[in-house]
Amino acid sequence: MSVVSKYNRISAVYDIIELPVELFLYGRWREEALSNLSGKVLEVGVGTGRNLKYYPAGCSVIGIDNSAGMLEKARKKARGMKNITLNLMDAEHLEFLDNSFDYVVTTFVLCSIPDPVKALKEMRRVLKPSGELIALEHMRSSSPFIARIEDLINPIMFFFIGDDMTRNTVGNIEKAGFVIKETKNMAFRDVFKKIRAKPQRGLFP
Repeated sequence: MSVVSKYNRISAVYDIIELPVELFLYGRWREEALSNLSGKVLEVGVGTGRNLKYYPAGCSVIGIDNSAGMLEKARKKARGMKNITLNLMDAEHLEFLDNSFDYVVTTFVLCSIPDPVKALKEMRRVLKPSGELIALEHMRSSSPFIARIEDLINPIMFFFIGDDMTRNTVGNIEKAGFVIKETKNMAFRDVFKKIRAKPQRGLFP
């Protein structure tokens, strides 16, 4: 079963499943990462739209997802938000012109995109030279003990939602042509990170 099919299948209960971690961790991380943004923002992997309430009203936000089921949930949350536009789109083939956005945002997305480096190159392409990638992601820990636990859990997560917990996401961002400006460990040592990165100058897809 494809990752898209898995998310379509679980979309009806996705918010309920993640409610505890959303209340105790994710919600405050989202607010910290998104509440001060401005200009034109692209959110890749908008999912059920849990980020939408944290964007300032002055932002013009385009959210994309390749799961119609998840996007349906996001559209319900976006009702009345005039600054939000939602589109069905593949992160590996962004349908936007070069240098279109001030920010690109991903939250817990780069673990499930089949080719994250390809998608990140697309994100770099559509960012303005002065733009910034903001990512809240989970990844393989540098701790052998924690990494071993991730290895044990990973097949279960991948089976149900196509989530690969063992990726070197910081390395993938750099491979895609970004310069890391900040990494901040958020929880479980270095499993959850906030990452800020700028497009590398003079580099093209």
